[in-house]
Amino acid sequence: MKNKHNLKHGRIVRHMRIRKKLSGDETRPRVSVYRSNQHIYAQVIDDINSRTLVSAASIEPQIRNEHSSSNKSVIAKAVGELLAKRLQENGIKRLVFDRGGYKFHGRIKALADGVKSMGVQI
Repeated sequence: MKNKHNLKHGRIVRHMRIRKKLSGDETRPRVSVYRSNQHIYAQVIDDINSRTLVSAASIEPQIRNEHSSSNKSVIAKAVGELLAKRLQENGIKRLVFDRGGYKFHGRIKALADGVKSMGVQI
C-alpha cells in the first residue's frame, strides 16, 4: 500500500508537470483547484500580473448554510456555480482549468461542471 507521503508527492509532481504547460492571462485566466478531505477551494489567477482575480471555497458561510447536509460532490458543484457567478460579475467568460494534479473525476469534475453550467467556457 502506498503511504501518504508518496501519494502527495505524486500529486505535486503531476501538478508541476501540468503547470509547465498551462498559463492564464487577463483574457483567459487560470482556475486553480485545491481539494482537502473536507473542503474544496478554487481561485482564478492572472499569471501575467501574478494576481488572484476571484476565489470561492466550500468553507464560505454562503455555501455551508445552503448545503450543510449535502455530499462533497454537490458542495463542489455549488462552489463552481458561485465561482462562475463571481466571474460573470467581473466580466470573465473564458478560463483555463488547472486540475492541480488531481484526476478529473468526482469533486474536481463537479466543480468544473458547476462553472460550465453557469455559461463560463472552459
